[in-house]
Amino acid sequence: MTAALPWLEFALCAIAIGLAGPVLTQYGDVIARLTGLSRSWIGLVLLATATSLPELFTGISSVAIANVPDIAVGDALGSCVFNLVMLVLLDELSRDEPLYRRVDQGHVLTAGFGIVLIGTVGAIILIGRGPLSVQFFHVSIYTPLLALLYLVAMRAAFQYERRTPQPPQILRTGSDLSLSDALLRYAAAAAVIVAAGTWLPFVGAQIADTMGWQTSFVGTLLIAGATSVPELVVSISALRLKAVDMAIGNLLGSNLFDVLVLAIDDLAYRDGPLLSSVSPVHAISAFAAVVMSGLFIVAMLYKPETRIRGTVGWVSIALLAVYLFSAYAAYLHGH
Repeated sequence: MTAALPWLEFALCAIAIGLAGPVLTQYGDVIARLTGLSRSWIGLVLLATATSLPELFTGISSVAIANVPDIAVGDALGSCVFNLVMLVLLDELSRDEPLYRRVDQGHVLTAGFGIVLIGTVGAIILIGRGPLSVQFFHVSIYTPLLALLYLVAMRAAFQYERRTPQPPQILRTGSDLSLSDALLRYAAAAAVIVAAGTWLPFVGAQIADTMGWQTSFVGTLLIAGATSVPELVVSISALRLKAVDMAIGNLLGSNLFDVLVLAIDDLAYRDGPLLSSVSPVHAISAFAAVVMSGLFIVAMLYKPETRIRGTVGWVSIALLAVYLFSAYAAYLHGH
């Protein structure tokens, strides 16, 4: 019974997220309509921030309380890879038309910034132990750069939305709601996802402790998978609402926010620069996310029509291959 308890807790978290995710997406759609903001922007900011809060709370508790920095970094970078491999599932669910032919071109901007931010993190992990490692008190000199790049990315996305005409949006539900009511219901659903998503990593850690795995492996695969459940549920819900841009914005925006999470984690980690204190194996996750973001940009510009047996395109197959390679590399290092 004791061994089964963490799995029961895991199931309860997943059910709570499964119920709150569609509600979060539904009222994100309502907010987009009532404010005139695009679904891409709502996904990039509102949904991405809400679904990435589990990574934030997990990271802070990992470095400030549990003193396991590899869990924090593995969670953030592993979540970036998970978010991008979710594109494969969305492509498979998009049966009427290939996913990459339905998505707004503006997501290329967000994916490009993702390459810059995540690639920078990977480089810092590799150079963090050499002469290029510079710190101010216990914080890396590169941490303000990560925060600055995130703010630049958000501003660029906002400026792009302002000067790009948006197609008219059809509100399917909640048209009789006021903006304050929609925001209140959105916040309530977000609170459920934050609570369940924050609980999930600790449940996952209990399950992993009995296996004797290294913390870098646990953070990259198990914990990152657990904290990525909100992105999965919300993105599928958005796709079912035919709000594909909201789904993509959520995934790509979560990746940008996860890099900001690493900057915040570095502030909370008192034993020195965070990215200089973790295993170099995390660079594999970072560069896997960079390659996957590049594949997404290729798909956005090329817009392939070919689908394998009517399910997914070759870009999705490539995304899955990169994910499996990075997961296998983390597995080998963790054993």
